[in-house]
Order: sequence, then C-alpha cells, then structure tokens
Amino acid sequence: MELSYLVREPEHITSETPILFMLHGYGSNEEDLFSFRDTLPQDWLIVSFRAPLNTPYEGYSWYDINFNNPDEFINPDQAKDAMNAILKYIVEIKQRYGLKAGNTHLAGFSQGGILTYALSLTNPQLFHKVICMSCYPEEKILTNIVKDKKKLEHLRFFVSHGTDDAVIPLDWARKGAELLYNLSCYFTFREYMSGHGVNQKNYMDLMDFLNK
Repeated sequence: MELSYLVREPEHITSETPILFMLHGYGSNEEDLFSFRDTLPQDWLIVSFRAPLNTPYEGYSWYDINFNNPDEFINPDQAKDAMNAILKYIVEIKQRYGLKAGNTHLAGFSQGGILTYALSLTNPQLFHKVICMSCYPEEKILTNIVKDKKKLEHLRFFVSHGTDDAVIPLDWARKGAELLYNLSCYFTFREYMSGHGVNQKNYMDLMDFLNK
C-alpha cells in the first residue's frame, strides 16, 4: 500500500530531532492537519499522510464507512492494512532522516484519530506524545493493545472532543478517557463547545500541549 505525504523540514535536522506524524479524517486529505504547521515547534519534522482510499464524493479515507449501519462504521481489515502501511512509512521515514527512537509523536483527527489510538496502544515503544481529536477507541482494532504499565508510562495523550459532535457521539469519545484511565496512561481529556471539528480553544490547548 502506497501512501502520499507532505513534509515540513526544520532548518537543522539531527538524530534527536522530534517528528510528528499526522492522520487526517474521512473525506479529507493530507493538507488538513498540515495547516497547523506554522504554529508547531519550528525545530520539529512534520509529516502529514494522505489516506489510500477514495471516498464517494471527494477526499480520502483510511477505511470504508457505512453510515447507514453502525455495525459497519469501521472495516477492520482495511483499517489494519492502513495501520500496517502507516507503521512501515513511519519506520522508513525515521530511518531516512537518521532519527533515533523517542521524540516521535502522532496526531489524528476523526478516522485518523481512531487509528491513532490503535497505533499508539499496540506500538507504544514508537511514540511519545499522542493526539486523538474528535474520535473514539474502536474495539475491533484494539485487540492486541499493550497492557504492561511500564511499556505505556512514557506516553502522553491529548484527547479532545466537541460536545455537539453529530458524527461521533461524545459518549463514544469518553470511552477513550475510560480506556486510558484503566491502562494507567497519562492523559488529558477535554470537551469543547463545538461540533465535529477543532475550535479555537481546542487548537490553543493542543498547541500548548505540543510546545511543552
């Protein structure tokens, strides 16, 4: 599976340079979260992936969604294929720039956030800061998560959701806080008066989290 992506390189790159990988939502593209780049730390490498599948109208997706059937809100096989491709590219891109382990961060919105939960909890050794926006933890792709607290203790999660989200219910998002709490992960869970998106306060809090 081939993935296209955008890159913002810092002026200087060393083996210790932090890198942030971004996963957009259903029907969007790699330009979406990449628009955050000007307010992200200037010494970070930023990589924003484009999902591999076309959606019916425009944009791309990580897996197909049947909006008329809640039981088919996720295609587990496609989602796992996408996760494998993302992991492959993460490893290859880090090797290409000569980056060491650590200082690798992951951010996802909506469908990309669902994959972010799964990627970080099944491969915690790869990541440090993890951002899950307007999403929820999907049980169908969380079957092999790591539960060893020692292997999870370095992770730092920022989870956000709109109180008026009509796409992914707030109750679904709150399951993320429950999951992270039960795993004894360090996390911040915040609710904002918004729909399925990132409002100004959410954005400011996210930038504060990333710039710490």
